[in-house]
Amino acid sequence: MIHSKKCFKCNAIKLLSEFYKHPAMLDGHLNKCKDCTKKDVLEHRSKNIEKIRAYDRKRGKLPHRIKLSIEVTKAWRQEDLRRSRCHSIVAREIKKGDLLKQNCLVCNDAKSVAHHEDYDKPLDVVWFCNPCHKQRHKEINKILGKKKPRINGAKYQGDKQS
Repeated sequence: MIHSKKCFKCNAIKLLSEFYKHPAMLDGHLNKCKDCTKKDVLEHRSKNIEKIRAYDRKRGKLPHRIKLSIEVTKAWRQEDLRRSRCHSIVAREIKKGDLLKQNCLVCNDAKSVAHHEDYDKPLDVVWFCNPCHKQRHKEINKILGKKKPRINGAKYQGDKQS
């Protein structure tokens, strides 16, 4: 049994676990290692960001994705009921003018959202733009060992609907 193979992109010999599985390949794995694949995907995304965003917006409006989004949101709220309470308090305080929106702490983008490090302190927020906010949650989830939620066995991001 083969335990390693050569990446055609970087020419490094790596363990099979360093290659994504692919049923059409003879050995069941892509011929490009995970690192090279990730670099290519990132490069493609940055070069074609507007097309990808348009595709994502269109895909997000598909009926099965809307339904799944609602299920994920319900599960997210149920996981910690303090979240909704904090979000409501922040929205109310912004509307009253008692809490002022600030630019993203990381990149200074004016389009920012309130992030709670501690849901027991509803007005103690840090302001992040959406990409930086997602990155912060990735960091938190990595520390806590959490993964993206699965609803009815379907993975929300990149799921396939037949």
